[in-house]
Amino acid sequence: MARVQSFRQDLGLLRDHRFTLLLSARTISVLGSAFAPVALAFGVLGLPGADASTLSVVLTAQSLPMVLFMLVGGVIADRFPRQLVMMTGEWVNCAAYAALAAMLFTGWTPLPALATAAALGGIAMAVLFPALTGIIPEVVPAERLQTGNALLGLGANTSRVAGAVLSGITVTLVGGAWALAVSGLMFGVSGLLIQFLRLPPHVRTGAARPSVLRDLKDGWTEFRSRQWLWVVVAQFSIMIMALQAAHGVLGPLLAKEHLGGAGAWSAVLAGEAVGTLVGVVVALRLRPKRPILIATLLCFPSALPYLLLGVDAPLWVVVAGAFLLGICFDVFGVLWQTTLQREVPPEALSRVSAYDALGSLMFGPLGLLLAGRLAVMVDARSAMLVCAGVVVVSTAAALLSPGVRNLRAPEFPAK
Repeated sequence: MARVQSFRQDLGLLRDHRFTLLLSARTISVLGSAFAPVALAFGVLGLPGADASTLSVVLTAQSLPMVLFMLVGGVIADRFPRQLVMMTGEWVNCAAYAALAAMLFTGWTPLPALATAAALGGIAMAVLFPALTGIIPEVVPAERLQTGNALLGLGANTSRVAGAVLSGITVTLVGGAWALAVSGLMFGVSGLLIQFLRLPPHVRTGAARPSVLRDLKDGWTEFRSRQWLWVVVAQFSIMIMALQAAHGVLGPLLAKEHLGGAGAWSAVLAGEAVGTLVGVVVALRLRPKRPILIATLLCFPSALPYLLLGVDAPLWVVVAGAFLLGICFDVFGVLWQTTLQREVPPEALSRVSAYDALGSLMFGPLGLLLAGRLAVMVDARSAMLVCAGVVVVSTAAALLSPGVRNLRAPEFPAK
């Protein structure tokens, strides 16, 4: 059975100044990043002579550095004040998207330059993600971590809904350059907000350590000692390969060729984003005793939109499938982040989250590369069906693990 939490208890966290500052910064940052998928995809596809392979190169240039630098980002976030690390990451992202926008504005868009700017954004994300995971327990009490993660998710998901809708409108009316410029501005504002976040000195983690390699080894020991952790990360390494292929290349391509273009794909992304808002309500209210088991089971329905795209379902049906995906992924994310923050020691949390992200994302660039080539060589709808099958099979395999099925959440006294 699962406990249900009071909304009054949930929303009381909003009275905490530091939490609301972090929430505001995160919400604005995600609003900026929500413009990027549609703007970048259709901006690149709209270039003279560009095709699916061109888009694959740019997205791979963004994704690969994010994977390669993720472990370094984890070490940095465990060594230095996470506020400073996050602020730096946001400002690097600002510079990257401003550069992409400037290239589209001026018409100077050589592929190496586009790839370099995209890679800068990938490096920024490699720094940001581990720091964000680690800073939340510094701001939110242990017994309210799930509430904090859910409220942060609510802000992020609201931004994704707005960004998915507004980016499609912006791209359709004035082009991808303006959408990318908005992304850069939002990242800059988020960096300014994080600058005002003040943490007590005793929770900062900038103490000297013997070496980066020793830090990485200690983080790996923490990671591999938890079966539920490495099994689900292995599952996601396969799933993300399929999701990157479907969301990054195959989905926009099918939308352009069969569904009417950027507006249609924006509607699919908006359906997913609205689903995440509903998922936040579920995540706020539900306290499963076996959070990783429930989270893993929720991965099965996430294959639905890819299946629907593969069988040429009507657009509204695909949007409904994306809505269900959004619900499931949001609840998964809140349960996963909360469990990670509770089970891993704070001094190693950013490094473990970096191993989590690295393992989950490491085959993403491969999915992007394969998607572009498969879309040229074979039918894109068949490739979508393969993506759906990969999601189902990898999830079923993860459920074979006793650690995934049996990990229990701690009990906290009612207030």
